Amino acid sequence: MAALLACAPARAEEAPVPPHARPRVVSLNLCTDEMALRLADAGQVLSVTHLARDPLSSNVADLARAVPVNRGLAEEVVPLKPDLALAGAYTTRTATAMLRRLGFEVLELAEPQTLDEAYAQIRMVAERLGVPERGAAMVREMEAAFARLPPVAGERPTAVVLRPNGFTTGRGSLADELMAKAGLANLAARLPTDKMGQLALEEIVRAAPDLVVVNADEAAPPSLADALLHHPALAPFKDRTLALPLRLWTCAGPDLAEAAALLAKARSRISGPDAARPPHLHHAAAEGTR
Repeated sequence: MAALLACAPARAEEAPVPPHARPRVVSLNLCTDEMALRLADAGQVLSVTHLARDPLSSNVADLARAVPVNRGLAEEVVPLKPDLALAGAYTTRTATAMLRRLGFEVLELAEPQTLDEAYAQIRMVAERLGVPERGAAMVREMEAAFARLPPVAGERPTAVVLRPNGFTTGRGSLADELMAKAGLANLAARLPTDKMGQLALEEIVRAAPDLVVVNADEAAPPSLADALLHHPALAPFKDRTLALPLRLWTCAGPDLAEAAALLAKARSRISGPDAARPPHLHHAAAEGTR
């Protein structure tokens, strides 16, 4: 504690920050890593999480290679004496509490639940980084990308998102909004989930969605959490499955538009004249869950 106190920043009245200076930043969350690296000046970001360099988790792995990394510990942040620490609302709670006690400014970002919330986050962070014009430009680019999505006409194919451990995404989520923009009807919005938001495999097979969106990267190593995604009951849906990595539609950033474009492309594939017919739900349920 004594060492941390020695490295803590001076009070604002003792060491005022020039109004023209852009703050030096440390990021303690993967989503804030991405936003900081995309918006800030070179050299303005002092450190990002080690996950930022992992291409399976991060959308900015190339940018992160030139920046020192941390593991979300206050002991790593304090010696850098940043003007601002960016963090997620539900991560590194011990570190952010310690940083605040030592006088550091901490800006916490929640996971956006709508596109409007994502746009607001981008603008807010860009403003705090001293680059409001870059935030406005990123939002304009995203809005233009969404406007380029193919128009939706006729009946919407049904889709269900299947995440590791059986979790899904229902109504009122960011993923739900992206599916709607892509022309898909979120089947999970009307299927029964448990209190944790998990969806029984039997419910998915019985409902026979037109598209199963698997939130996993095909290049990722196998894990127990992903075992359900490879269950034999989902085999009949193989030709009607889209592997969409979670990193593309979790954080506020341009990857949200890429995710929507991939969803729209999948909708076109399953809606075309040569699309495979949905599997017979009773047969699939009997064979896959026997």
